Amino acid sequence: MRRIWYIIVSMRPQQWTKNFVLFAGVVFSENFLNAPLIRRSVAGFFLFCIFSGAVYVLNDLFDRTRDREHPSKRNRPIAAGQIPVAPATAVVVLLFCVAFTISYFYGLGFFLLTVAFVVLNIAYSLFLRGVVILDVITISFSFLIRAAAGVAILKPKAPDVELSPWLLICTLFLSLFLGFCKRRNEICALERAGSHRNSLREYSVRFLDQLVGLSAATALISYSIYTVWPNTVEKFGTRNLVYTIPFVVFGIMRYLYLVYSRNEGGDPSGVLLMEKAILIDVFLWAVATVMILIWT
Repeated sequence: MRRIWYIIVSMRPQQWTKNFVLFAGVVFSENFLNAPLIRRSVAGFFLFCIFSGAVYVLNDLFDRTRDREHPSKRNRPIAAGQIPVAPATAVVVLLFCVAFTISYFYGLGFFLLTVAFVVLNIAYSLFLRGVVILDVITISFSFLIRAAAGVAILKPKAPDVELSPWLLICTLFLSLFLGFCKRRNEICALERAGSHRNSLREYSVRFLDQLVGLSAATALISYSIYTVWPNTVEKFGTRNLVYTIPFVVFGIMRYLYLVYSRNEGGDPSGVLLMEKAILIDVFLWAVATVMILIWT
């Protein structure tokens, strides 16, 4: 039982909040009251949780030697020797086999996106994370795949659902913002940061400050334009999505406050789960968005 618990810990369920991006498809296609499509979105969410968990375990297997030199990562079960390599490898193979098999029955498009997600994350673990800027872009692309998968899983039952380019644009810049904030926190918090991640040798706090500001501003502007874009107004029959902009403004500015005033930002998923102000803000944004779409 203890080994099972260590496997669950290694799958990092606290990071699975990233997979909520899959629900954007069912919300912004105005199918949030369609029970069959909601069930498909929920299935997609849990499948990506399995894929994410398996990728995290695999990443810990790759990094077990390096993690032992890290002040906090040394406590991860694989690095700490609480899970032998062979059982951890077997669990990864089993999770991938089960998740890929189930994914195939939700449509070829969704299945191919899950394959792309896994391949991209393995490439990230092996070498892409060592390339400055490309490391964060790779993380952002994993979010784009999640967003696209949230639409693809609906297509077999709702062929008229389309993947909005604005969903991809907003997802891209928001994930870049969170990624560069994480890199900034790592440089500030770790001694000899470059020894823990090769790409950190190429970053500087000043450079990351510029990237954080650029991606934050672009994310906010992209979302603001989306709410008043003619195609958006025509699709939803309302301009009232513009009233959700203040929630996005507060969320981004609050996150910047955490990064620059409280030296947080190293764990975006943890911030979302533990920071009450941002958690409430995201909830209110979601409620406001759904209510606007329902009442139009």
